[in-house]
Amino acid sequence: MTLEWVHPGLLLILGAWVLPFLKGGSKRAAMLLLPAAAVVVCVYSGTVLSPDNYGKISFLGQQLVFGRVDALSLVFSYVFSAMSLVGMIYALHVDDDAQHVAALTYAGGALGVTFAGDFLSLYVFWELMAISSVFLVWLRRDATAVAAGFRYLLVHVFGGLVLLAGIVLYANAHGGSLTFDNLGDSQHSLAWTLILVAFLVNAAAPPLGAWLPDAYPNATVSGAVFLSAFTTKSAIYVLIRGFPGTEVLVWLGAGMALYGMVYAVLENDARRVLAYDIISQLGYMICGIGIGTQMALNGATAHAFAHIFYKALLFMSAGAVLQVTGRRKLSEMGGLYKTMPITMGLCLVGALSISAVPLFSGFVSKSMVVSATGDLDWQASLAHRNIVFLLLTVAASGTFLHTGLRLPYFMFFGEDAGLPAREPARNMLVAMGVAATACVLIGVAYPLLYWNLPHQPVDYHPYTAAHITSSLGLLAFTGLGFCLLRKQLKPQPGMCVDTDWVYRRLADPCLRVLRGPLTRFEFGFVGQIYEYVIRGPVLGVARWLCRFDSRVVDNTAMGAGRWTQMVSGKLSTLVSGNAQHYGLIMAAGVLTLIVLAMFAR
Repeated sequence: MTLEWVHPGLLLILGAWVLPFLKGGSKRAAMLLLPAAAVVVCVYSGTVLSPDNYGKISFLGQQLVFGRVDALSLVFSYVFSAMSLVGMIYALHVDDDAQHVAALTYAGGALGVTFAGDFLSLYVFWELMAISSVFLVWLRRDATAVAAGFRYLLVHVFGGLVLLAGIVLYANAHGGSLTFDNLGDSQHSLAWTLILVAFLVNAAAPPLGAWLPDAYPNATVSGAVFLSAFTTKSAIYVLIRGFPGTEVLVWLGAGMALYGMVYAVLENDARRVLAYDIISQLGYMICGIGIGTQMALNGATAHAFAHIFYKALLFMSAGAVLQVTGRRKLSEMGGLYKTMPITMGLCLVGALSISAVPLFSGFVSKSMVVSATGDLDWQASLAHRNIVFLLLTVAASGTFLHTGLRLPYFMFFGEDAGLPAREPARNMLVAMGVAATACVLIGVAYPLLYWNLPHQPVDYHPYTAAHITSSLGLLAFTGLGFCLLRKQLKPQPGMCVDTDWVYRRLADPCLRVLRGPLTRFEFGFVGQIYEYVIRGPVLGVARWLCRFDSRVVDNTAMGAGRWTQMVSGKLSTLVSGNAQHYGLIMAAGVLTLIVLAMFAR
């Protein structure tokens, strides 16, 4: 690292471990000062430093670049660091050091990915994000969250292994170079494909995207806010950096926009509605990346920036309702506008923003992606442009239906459920107010965002008469449809089945089938490999994790007595059992990728 540049991610990662040693006001001050310092460093990097590579380190003959400062990395660093500050304001009342350490480490990992100039440093921070973020699910401390956390970890470890295999093959094909930039020169090679798949796993692309609506609703109240901001948007960043103009992403993105919209309309759990809507909004960004024109890439960047704030605001609103009522299903809510009017008002700001209502952030970001479908620089037929435009427009109408209307209506209005409720903690309202202000500021003073987009000048003007009237017409007809079909859209008890059903239901039977023949070779070569390379280490790590969880994390946060009794009972069996099963799958994945890499060479 040079003295002229300090890595903002390392500020958060290293500073996080100071928090457990502080108490009271000093701890709360540190919780705010650490992300505030990261914001200052990011702004300093954009206003004082010239675009260049900083933080260069030589390692094993490779030059690692931890600080690639350019227009694209800067705009993502601004929103990531700002969101880490908003998230910590929201979590100020939480008396759980483990959550704060995990959240700041997670945010620091996202900043590390943003500034990484090579694949090795990117991979380190990529995996740090996966490891730290899963604790935001586990620290909910119930059986459902523990199981969801292990499924989340399973998918992300798989994605990390795919990424590592792609990096190894890429370096082998490029003379050992690990420079991370546009991968167009390697298009359709095995390395290119593996890296793309790994990035799409974190972008929650179907069929490997069910981890998102599985894990995010089961996270802690404040943890879900952090989760909504970093993993998927860092994936959007690396896709913009490495895969602009990849045609398959156009259709994948348009499909994601519809897929997430349909599931969000069907869902009953408020936070699962928001989780599926993340997938839908990511579809717009991925579609823009696939189009690959300057307008489309600017639109994907702007929409990622705006999405972080309004989606965090919606998760904060749903989390506030969950915290004060204990309810997460829309069918069990209603009438909360009487007791939570401030929360309701702030939630509506997020709902209007995601619905692309004029004067709110979504209006100036989402429309840029949709308009890019007609960009003449996009080498596509007129028929293809029209189909993509139609798909994105239908998804936009669905977004207003499920998140702009259905979610706030059945949460705050609708039939009064008689729930005893009140406004949440003051710091939660402040954080929601900051996010709501950002949503309005982006919508009104949009040139501030446009000036920081990677491709300049930005030749797009959202507030034209044609755009305003067409948007209001779409919103009006969608609103009319909601009024007419309100009874049919009433949330129903139950949960929608997604592709995670496969590894929820089939993992244990498959492992029993595989373990049977292997263990019969107790004295053979295959049996020894299974015992000493796979089963023994995995079970050892599982036991260590269980002891660590019970003795360190949970005793520190909850007190030794009650939680130790829980861990020694049913939940302990669940944790260690899941660790064994999923660990064995991960080990099998490692062996598969090693064999794949050997044949690829």
